[in-house]
Amino acid sequence: MPTIEEMIAEVQQQEKNLQFDEFTADTALEIGLALIDRAKNENLAIAIDIRRNGHQLFHYSFQGTSPDNDVWLQKKSNSVDRFGVSSYLYTLRLKKDNRTFQDAGLNPAEYAWGGGGFPLAIRNVGVVGSICVSGLKDTDDHALIVWAIGKVISK
Repeated sequence: MPTIEEMIAEVQQQEKNLQFDEFTADTALEIGLALIDRAKNENLAIAIDIRRNGHQLFHYSFQGTSPDNDVWLQKKSNSVDRFGVSSYLYTLRLKKDNRTFQDAGLNPAEYAWGGGGFPLAIRNVGVVGSICVSGLKDTDDHALIVWAIGKVISK
């Protein structure tokens, strides 16, 4: 089992590597469709949300999800927007310091504790939005996003 420091380093490396040269509505569609294809193949009930500068470019909810998933997508997006890192990385940093969202002065009704929100970052620009998944274990939500971004960027 990796240490929390190793997990933080791994997620930081993911965020460094998984940046775009540009991000268009077509890019959002490509990522969204990659997530849908994998979820269909693995029979995963997930909801997906991709936003750039507050503009929702892609949203899809599988059968088996509920409005609660949309609430989680919003909370994950809020976390990425506020901190400029994945919701998973921010949570790991708090855990490392033995702190909770409440200790950090955050309202858990507005921000997500755990993974599933990933920064949409453009190289030499910075974070301009988020790619979020809800429906699985939070670390699996995170891993699914990392996989989809990697797949699209590697083309």
